[in-house]
Amino acid sequence: MRVLILHSRYLSGAASGENRVAEDEAALLAAAGHEVALWSPEPEVGGAVRLARTAAGTVWSPAAVRAVRRRIRERAVDVVHVHNPFPSLSPAVLRGAAAEGAAVVMTLHNYRLMCLPATFLRDGRVCEDCLDHVPWRGVQHRCYRGSAAGSATLAASLTLHRRIGTFGDVHRYLAVSGFVREKYVEAGFPADRVVVKPNFSDAAEPRADPGEYYLYLGRLSHEKGVDTLLRAWGSAPPGRRLLIVGDGPDGAALRRDAPAGVDFAGRVRGDEVPAILRRARALLVPSRWYEAAPRGITEAYAAGVPVIATRIGALEEAVVDDVTGALAPLDDAPGWTAAIDRLSDDALSERLGAGALERWRERYSPKRGLASLEAAYREALDARNG
Repeated sequence: MRVLILHSRYLSGAASGENRVAEDEAALLAAAGHEVALWSPEPEVGGAVRLARTAAGTVWSPAAVRAVRRRIRERAVDVVHVHNPFPSLSPAVLRGAAAEGAAVVMTLHNYRLMCLPATFLRDGRVCEDCLDHVPWRGVQHRCYRGSAAGSATLAASLTLHRRIGTFGDVHRYLAVSGFVREKYVEAGFPADRVVVKPNFSDAAEPRADPGEYYLYLGRLSHEKGVDTLLRAWGSAPPGRRLLIVGDGPDGAALRRDAPAGVDFAGRVRGDEVPAILRRARALLVPSRWYEAAPRGITEAYAAGVPVIATRIGALEEAVVDDVTGALAPLDDAPGWTAAIDRLSDDALSERLGAGALERWRERYSPKRGLASLEAAYREALDARNG
């Protein structure tokens, strides 16, 4: 197949999971013999004129539409696969791709088409006020990066493209988890067009023993729930270690409040993560929001490392209790302490690690990722040919 992948690249570069997914899927398809082109423009930043152009392009980018249509014609593209359209592309590229006769596929990495910040999170709590409404409440609360102008611009784009039927030009939506799919269907997206296609992760050197320490890997911010881990560690027995890798706005406060047995490694390079994972007894994901599909979980599974996660959102399907790890109650430090205590048993840690690795083979390996992508593209082509 001839595939054009479109992705408005996040400025965070390799730290962005979506950037990495778009690049990894392009490489996966190319290695399998498909003709693949990836167009991943970055937004213009700095200066009033550039910001104005970016804002206008968020609603409708004629330049992006022209560029996409030209690429489709020049390459005789069969499938256009859109990851993130904001702000450099705009949803208008979906209409342009359909007008050129391509099958159109869009990955639902998060909740962006229903929620301005894409998280269903406001003031540190789960919020679904805009789930099946025009997102005016998100503008009122300045939900997009605390900006009234930014929130209004994004809301205008979503509202316009809903009203003129742009999202109806997508032949298949690829939700990264069953929970994400459920939310989009609940919001009115057609159930027969939204399929689950999990992200994949590359093979890794498996863990060789039960592990040395418990590991948190990610952003240090309120919605990630790292403070719950610190409260749980307050009653940990001597010698139990928690390694926190990453940084963020709550980093200083968390370091100040950390009990004995907690170490902070700060940010690390991406190529350092596999070695850190291989020495972990379990990866801890204490989030208090609807995580869509944390990449860290699939990478832990590839290394044979079990995961303890909050019983919320897509985490409940990503972690199979007593098979690939354990689930703990939301914001419940004693509940987290109990789950962590369970994994202190070496035999259980090794059994759950084996279950995690098997889950990766079955669901999150490159082989499964390629098969899922190809199946979705065939379905989109069939829908286009209707």
